[in-house]
Amino acid sequence: MSNRRAQRRTSHSQRREAPKEWRPTNRGQRRCQGDGRVQQTEEEEKRELGHERTPRGACQSMCPAHELQQREAQNRLHHFEMMAGTGRERRPRADPSRAVKEYSRPAAGKDSTRPADLRPPTVLLKTVCYLIDDIAASPDLHPWTEVYSFVFDRLRAVKQDMIIQRVSGSECVAILERTVRFLIYASYRLCDEPLRLYDPRINDTHLQEYLSWLLDCYTTGSGPHSNQAEFQALGLLYNLGSARALQHTMELPERLRKSPAIRLALSINRAFSERNPVRLLRLVHKLNFLQCCALHRHLLRCRRDLLLVYSHGHSSRNCRFPLHRLAQLLALDTPLTVQLCQAHGLEINRDNQVVFSKAAFTESEQGKGKLRCALYHDIVVEKQRDLTVRSIIHGCL
Repeated sequence: MSNRRAQRRTSHSQRREAPKEWRPTNRGQRRCQGDGRVQQTEEEEKRELGHERTPRGACQSMCPAHELQQREAQNRLHHFEMMAGTGRERRPRADPSRAVKEYSRPAAGKDSTRPADLRPPTVLLKTVCYLIDDIAASPDLHPWTEVYSFVFDRLRAVKQDMIIQRVSGSECVAILERTVRFLIYASYRLCDEPLRLYDPRINDTHLQEYLSWLLDCYTTGSGPHSNQAEFQALGLLYNLGSARALQHTMELPERLRKSPAIRLALSINRAFSERNPVRLLRLVHKLNFLQCCALHRHLLRCRRDLLLVYSHGHSSRNCRFPLHRLAQLLALDTPLTVQLCQAHGLEINRDNQVVFSKAAFTESEQGKGKLRCALYHDIVVEKQRDLTVRSIIHGCL
């Protein structure tokens, strides 16, 4: 009886340890359970290496032919991709020179690594330039919410192709730089649009991913990268007050940290962290247009902080503050300053003086809904001047 139990224990132990013997010890040999070493055949080795090899795109057009035919047959063409004069037909025809591969979620059983469906890096960069020059910057395509939706989707497809092929190097950086600029510009231009047309959270999520990828390319790539200081500063301004963004900036080489763009961004970030809105708004005047676009989502809070500080510091029955001086501090015109004060419960008397009171200061939801980010748009528009969408996204500031 005891011998049987011992045999069972032994056989159980052998079964439990048996899989370890089947693991490959190296590429050219395997352990086999009763036969010692068995050399791997040449065909098996090639097959194994083939699975490890990164796919390389062979599609030389912006949209693979198979997808273009399928979407045309299923009537799934965007009107930006239709051949001129066929838009009103029952089944519009596709224009191969305007059609762009659309984003599709990975599905079970679907092979997303076919070379015929993947665009190589040169074609991906060409596609991104087309989306900027002929779609985003076109004066004839409107509304811009629809332009944004189309470009946003096609950029996701570009990103998908890049990830599958593990694209790196200068072409990867060039694509990511233009994508980040586009999303930062869109966050400013569309910030007042209804949620059904533009979702700032979705835009923010993707922008953070692209920006993180780009900054990682700067760190791991061979370089030098002429636009690195620009995007390091944009990342800090967009993520103002973020400890992670500040730490990343402080770990940069000294030559980058001393660049004018990063030094200005660090000064603004310090003022924001110290809750010094007066200094922050004074420094904002030194920013260029795209930097203002990256920062503008934080300015409503800065203006609110300024009014809160002044409401406590100048809260007195006999204390009056000149309205025109407050408008200068807020970097707003007089009507918008009045609107901002009234939204926060502050009184403007007949002599155009602000009556600050810490008891009267409020943050009503109604006031927030009226103000939003649009308060800063006048200065942003002034900084834009003669800049076109094309020059902004390509970085020709």
